Amino acid sequence: MTESFTAATGSDATGITSAPGRAAELESSLSALIERIAAACRAAGRDPGEVRLLPVTKFFPASDIEILYRLGRREFGESREQEAAGKVAQLGRLSQIRWEFIGRLQRNKAKSVARWADTVYSVDSDRLAAALDAGARAALDDGIRTTPLRVLLQVSLDADPERGGVRDAALHALADRVAGSESLQLAGLMAIPPLDVEPDAAFEQLARIHAALTSVHPEANELSAGMSGDLESAVRHGSTCVRVGTALMGARPITSA
Repeated sequence: MTESFTAATGSDATGITSAPGRAAELESSLSALIERIAAACRAAGRDPGEVRLLPVTKFFPASDIEILYRLGRREFGESREQEAAGKVAQLGRLSQIRWEFIGRLQRNKAKSVARWADTVYSVDSDRLAAALDAGARAALDDGIRTTPLRVLLQVSLDADPERGGVRDAALHALADRVAGSESLQLAGLMAIPPLDVEPDAAFEQLARIHAALTSVHPEANELSAGMSGDLESAVRHGSTCVRVGTALMGARPITSA
């Protein structure tokens, strides 16, 4: 189906309608954010093409994703399975769209997420990896997927179980388990810096962990680190994907349930 959009009304062929002025707001924020990332890359002596922007669209309506798609974005980060599945259904006609699950994932949701996600960022246990492996394998067998599910392992930088993540000591065993699956693809690492640690120190630690992993698994070359408040620090320490919500989308329009 041809992808169509009417800028004047902010509506599309699905009937999704955006608030007046939202397209201009998002376009301005996106332009400023792209320049901010480029400036961070220049300051770090890196090519801006090395750092990917992942818009974090959780809590925001499908109409916002529709606008960003028209502005050239193709990848979107979600963190709540039920909310994300609804958006996937609403925007399914956008043929190039890719969904990336960035939040903590319960094993009982793994089968569903494995049907529509291109990438899952928050894998931090063998049991979750096994659940995603089974879900991705079923989706491949059913023809719902055509490629393995990309997986980023979430690293814990503070050993806080409430924040998720695998400790460095267990990381390599988990990486071996994912890399050995035909239904999963080990893509790299992600982390969230501890609240009481300077971002530079956290991201420097993460960079060392990533270097050790890629010495064994060179295919795991993605490093997802940095958000609205600390992306410059993350870029300095080698991030290849910054996950940005507030600086692009603005304040959350709804609260989490």
